[in-house]
Amino acid sequence: MLAPRRIILISVVIAFFVLNAYYFWPKSPGIVPPSNTLVNQQSQLWHHLHPLLKQYAPDCPPPTLRGGVGLPRFDAIHEHTRDNHVTNVDDILLPMQIAHDGFVETTHSLAMDRAYSPQTMGIVTSAGGTYLPTFVVTLLLLRQTGCKLPVEVFMKDSTEYEPHICETVLPPLGVKCVVLSDILEGEVEIEGFQIKSFAMLFFSFETFLWLDADCVPLHDSTILFHSEPFLSTGLVTWPDFWANTASPAYFNISRQPEPSSTTRQATEAGMLLVSKETHFLALILAAYYNYYGPDYYYPLLGQGAPGAGDKDTFLHAATALNASFYAVSETVVDLGNVTPWNSNVAINAGYVQTDPIQDYNLTSQGKWRVRDPSVSPPPRVFFIHAGDPEFNPGKELMGSKLRGFDGNPTRLWTHPPEATKRLGYDAEKSFWDVTMSVACNAEFGFQTWKSRDGLCEEVRTHWRAVFENPEAKVPEFTDG
Repeated sequence: MLAPRRIILISVVIAFFVLNAYYFWPKSPGIVPPSNTLVNQQSQLWHHLHPLLKQYAPDCPPPTLRGGVGLPRFDAIHEHTRDNHVTNVDDILLPMQIAHDGFVETTHSLAMDRAYSPQTMGIVTSAGGTYLPTFVVTLLLLRQTGCKLPVEVFMKDSTEYEPHICETVLPPLGVKCVVLSDILEGEVEIEGFQIKSFAMLFFSFETFLWLDADCVPLHDSTILFHSEPFLSTGLVTWPDFWANTASPAYFNISRQPEPSSTTRQATEAGMLLVSKETHFLALILAAYYNYYGPDYYYPLLGQGAPGAGDKDTFLHAATALNASFYAVSETVVDLGNVTPWNSNVAINAGYVQTDPIQDYNLTSQGKWRVRDPSVSPPPRVFFIHAGDPEFNPGKELMGSKLRGFDGNPTRLWTHPPEATKRLGYDAEKSFWDVTMSVACNAEFGFQTWKSRDGLCEEVRTHWRAVFENPEAKVPEFTDG
């Protein structure tokens, strides 16, 4: 039958790609054990940083919120007053300001090891447990774009480290696993959102693209390192849907001017492009914000906004230190299926982010589509953040969103049409091709899949129903 043959062909292609990578991929510092020098630098950095984090703890109760900001969509045209929902500003302002001042002044004056290999670049992420299969799918999609940059994947501790995946499957694909607790010498206070900021400090690359495990570039990311706006700024961020909702108290604590509500959106930190050479101190301050994030800085920066966590800590740390940055202006767009009750509303299954080079080409000419969409056609999509559902058949991938409103298997990404056109090609089919190959290849023996049976057949059945169905409507795509 045709479908099994196609499955075999896809598996052969993936196997050839892996073998080709193993024998012919240029070996790089990202896939060999770190040098003693780097290990020593990582150790010294932590030995310097950890006491400072403890020393400059806020000596006050955590911020308390009354209500929250709700769902404030970003408005680049109509300015509004920044809301304050912190009820105990008088109790926290001076103690947090003193702690913030002390940490910033000390890190500026203390010569800390920077813990990276000079003149290297790569991609970094964190992925353990159920996120590891998702990462492997997105990794193979990354490699399909032609990107040969080395990759480092951080895991919180030894419970997330899978020897077979990290020592057999990933090295031929240019990936090294790093256990963060080994560097932090067993530090157990860092969880969830906090891990990202510390991983960024200890990977080996001088310049890096951070990608969440469920975030995939549609094009070779290497070009981003060699182009504006990164070359002149050293930090590129991407927007969230929401307005920047930091409390006015935060700007007093960090001694920086309060920006206008129309200046920029909140940050969506699923992808970040950073130079450790130029922004090392900003990363240190972001680590401080995240170390005290859950109790102190997440409430201050988010005030109950959607997705509160580490996402705004990086850009606010840069602005607090007057460091350069470029915030992509083009609006992030929901990607999903249109609802039967409103043809303008999609059930979200992910979202798309813009090519920063094309966005910069417009804004550097004074063309801001976020203020007037008519000034130019939109830039191409560069990333899909496929977080709902993630492409992991062992983690509820085969859930209700893969069934249309008529109960039949359906595509995830069909609306809005202006967004699907910007993808440039049938990215959803590519996602499913790789997901099926991973699910059906016994080599990918993830620990979280050991209790799951029938994953391959589940994915194969959905693939046949959607992509071999001659009656299924295929979205329109334009050239990327």
